Amino acid sequence: MTALVDTPVWSLALRRKHSDLSAREKVLIRALEELVREGRAQIVGAIRQELLSGIREEERFHRLRNYLRAFDEPSIGMLDYEEAARMHNSCRARGIAGSAIDFLICAVAQRRDWHIFTTDHDFERYRRVLGLKLYAVA
Repeated sequence: MTALVDTPVWSLALRRKHSDLSAREKVLIRALEELVREGRAQIVGAIRQELLSGIREEERFHRLRNYLRAFDEPSIGMLDYEEAARMHNSCRARGIAGSAIDFLICAVAQRRDWHIFTTDHDFERYRRVLGLKLYAVA
């Protein structure tokens, strides 16, 4: 199965020192490495932007940018944005708020039958309303 990898998971692997990671975080990184090796990890532009934002050193920015360029992005179009808005409205009607980017991630993944790989607990709340598939790491 293909997984749309959210910013917090990429950040663990690409922006944190390995020595600073907990045992659980190292398990998550190994799962990401497996997805990448098998060509099942996906990224979208908003996540790419979040990962590259805030990097002060130009050389580090270029190194991360070049690494991320190895990953193609799905074409996001009108139907994805409309579905993201519908998902936002469905969650909001049940008292669940979220960001536009979160709902775009939900829409892109659901429309393509992908799982979402994240450590952001908001997606568990969205899943209960939207029926999302979340990538589970043992």
